[in-house]
Amino acid sequence: MQKTSEQTHAPLAASQPERGAVAIIVNGAREVLLHLRDDIEGIAWPGYWSLLGGGCDPGETPADAIVRELHEEAGLEVGNLAEAFAVHDEDGSGQMISFFVGYWDGDEQALPLNEGVKLQFFPPHQLSELTIPPYISDGIRRAITDRPT
Repeated sequence: MQKTSEQTHAPLAASQPERGAVAIIVNGAREVLLHLRDDIEGIAWPGYWSLLGGGCDPGETPADAIVRELHEEAGLEVGNLAEAFAVHDEDGSGQMISFFVGYWDGDEQALPLNEGVKLQFFPPHQLSELTIPPYISDGIRRAITDRPT
């Protein structure tokens, strides 16, 4: 039996990577909020400093996911989030990650951290000293340090 084009090609949606979202949150001192991830087996980038965020639930947009993830992980509400770009995390989760940028000038130590080890603001010049997933470092540089003030 000869295959039709419908039989030989998988649907486009099936070939798309899963989606996720992270937030580059900057304070008044232009520092970036980072999240020290748990060092446990089974998660992407264990023990690395990263951005708050996570995967999209079924039917959820990256914009909806980042609002939910910020609240779930750190009780954080950032009303001025703007989607900046998306990057494929080929070496970690395998997801297409949407980067959001927002401003929050609170005390990160007072946030109720529900996932991970620690939250801390860092000035951009210190980021190179930390263990950060390469796509996150590149995303922060692209969104923050490569742009004029």
